[in-house]
Amino acid sequence: MKKTLLYLFLAGLLACSAVWAKIPSVPVSELVADSRHKQATPVIIHIIQTYHYKKKILDNDLSSEILDNYLDNLDQNRSFFTQEDINQFEKYRFELDEALSEAELDPAFEIFRRYRQRVAERSLYAIEILKSDFDFTVDEEFRFDRRDTSWLEDTNSLNEIWRKRVKNDYLNLKLSGKEQHEIRETLTKRYTRIRTSTFQLDANDVFQTFINAYTTAIEPHTSYFSPRTSENFDISMSLSLEGIGAVLRGESDYTQVQKVITGGPAEMGGALKAEDKIIGVGQKKDGEIVDVIGWRLDDVVDLIRGPKGSVVRLEILPKGTGAEGPSRIISITRDKIKLEEQAAQKSIIDLPRSGGRVGVIDVATFYSDFAAQARGEKNYKSTSRDVRKLLKDLEHDKVDGIIVDLRGNGGGSLSEALEFTGLFIGTGPIVQTKDSSGKIEINNDPDPGIVYGGPLAVLVDRNSASASEIYAGAIQDYRRGIIIGEPTFGKGTVQNIVNINRFIRDSDEDHGRLKTTIAQFFRISGGSNQHKGVIPDIIFPTVYDKEKHGERSLDNALPWDEVKPARYMKASAPIDSFRVVKELHEKRIMSDKLFQLLLKKQALENEASSRKTVSLLASERKIEREKLKHAKRTLQNEFRLAQGLSPLPEDDGTEAADNIEEAEPVDILLNETAQILIDLILPFHTTASNIDVKKQHRKPVTTFGQNL
Repeated sequence: MKKTLLYLFLAGLLACSAVWAKIPSVPVSELVADSRHKQATPVIIHIIQTYHYKKKILDNDLSSEILDNYLDNLDQNRSFFTQEDINQFEKYRFELDEALSEAELDPAFEIFRRYRQRVAERSLYAIEILKSDFDFTVDEEFRFDRRDTSWLEDTNSLNEIWRKRVKNDYLNLKLSGKEQHEIRETLTKRYTRIRTSTFQLDANDVFQTFINAYTTAIEPHTSYFSPRTSENFDISMSLSLEGIGAVLRGESDYTQVQKVITGGPAEMGGALKAEDKIIGVGQKKDGEIVDVIGWRLDDVVDLIRGPKGSVVRLEILPKGTGAEGPSRIISITRDKIKLEEQAAQKSIIDLPRSGGRVGVIDVATFYSDFAAQARGEKNYKSTSRDVRKLLKDLEHDKVDGIIVDLRGNGGGSLSEALEFTGLFIGTGPIVQTKDSSGKIEINNDPDPGIVYGGPLAVLVDRNSASASEIYAGAIQDYRRGIIIGEPTFGKGTVQNIVNINRFIRDSDEDHGRLKTTIAQFFRISGGSNQHKGVIPDIIFPTVYDKEKHGERSLDNALPWDEVKPARYMKASAPIDSFRVVKELHEKRIMSDKLFQLLLKKQALENEASSRKTVSLLASERKIEREKLKHAKRTLQNEFRLAQGLSPLPEDDGTEAADNIEEAEPVDILLNETAQILIDLILPFHTTASNIDVKKQHRKPVTTFGQNL
């Protein structure tokens, strides 16, 4: 058997050498630390040990964690190293602290060179296995997510895993309708790309990966940017970036959509969603779809990026679809992502049953055009300036109350968060900041005036983070309004980006940058948003694993903490009535068909996304695909029927069943938030069964939210 495998290995080497020769690879002799890395290392350690909020000694315990992080960073899915390799690396477990302190980086490069060797072996083995005939009548399973498993004992064990991986990849393409020659061509390119992507990694990439094994052993938001990564970071922060408007991340062998940027082409088109996986990229309307499974994130981003007006086609596995598919292809026209496209927007919800009218202000991010402000332009764009005008517009529209929608708002400018909060309170502190020395600074409302003092609800979700949590926490502490939705992300820390070149003299080389956590936010009530997030007054019963999302899911995240409360005066929101409207809400959603369908949809998506194994039995896979497709189509039709629309036929050939959101023209959670706010405004004796009071006969609680 071993002799046969050796022949296969050599045959594969000859078959692929022509392809690999066209791809520039980094010579193994260049995979060593150079002077830049040795100069940057002590600077990075000094900055972290001096200025980082979390004091953690570089010792044997940290060395052990660095080794584990580094191995995970290289081989996240346990698909290349064997336990035999890991055993050989054990000699470094308690030596990496000294290696870093002395800028002796040989262990990191030795481990990477072994990793590169193993990737080449696996790539060749996969290509050779691809030439076999697979029996899809054998009842066996493939575990595609191995992140939580042990390292496989030896090469034979790895071979078995890779045999199943290739068989699974083949079956996926077969079920999607591809012919045998297409399948083998696609997968040969895929496995070759795994090798070539790894062989293109240079010493800077190795250094960045190793240093980040150190930084993340301290805290998850601290990271080192190599010169190339620094350049990409600058591009991602530019509001004139030409692209699709999506934040991407590497997720095992896949490129996953982390966030769709408000106002960008992807968001405007509506076809690409957070948590979708991108498995192929094509240029123009008819360009070949290039398989990108197993590609480096940077390379996928380079393919997707492009000039304004050009078309990119993405093959995606929609959120809630397992690794086995089915996939679908969407087209997006690239455009510039500008500040004004992310500006706050207003809308109005009329609730005919209760006669209520609720204004909505959607704030996607806390932005400010600092460059225009510095130039002295009077009408520069910012969240607080835009929302100030929207609040006045909504009051002119005679709304009964206002919802601030912060779902998906990951934060932004702290100064804007303070200004924004000040629009809703008279005066006082908003957030406390504690630095690494223990000094506490109280950040106050910069403007003592109040723009809107009426009934207020704040809608948040699991992705509301940082500055969003500062605002929501302050509104809750002041009892200025009611917080509704999901527990927020839980990021209560402050980062600063340091240019390492400032610390190194007599060098014209670029040494990269370091993002480090320098402070922590605390609410004016004393507790932190860190780790726990903001807990809403009314929590929607949405379906997701809270322990696997947000700050609480990150290794080495700072724990929840508290400081002395600041001095502030609470507003007069009817806090006791929150219990009453919560009971009305819970009773209402039990009989709300759309709300219950939303929960059913989330449960379906979570079930598919949480799977770690898949059957390699073709008949079973077909049944699973049809079952999922049928479940999605049935759910989509239930949404349509609940809204008075006719159902779609089972065999109409549309792809809509893979995108249930297309059947949800109404925002179910936003509408329920509006109803909760109206319940608060109506007289307290109103119940869910008798809300049929004409608007002109209602007696709103006029003291709601007014500062004392």
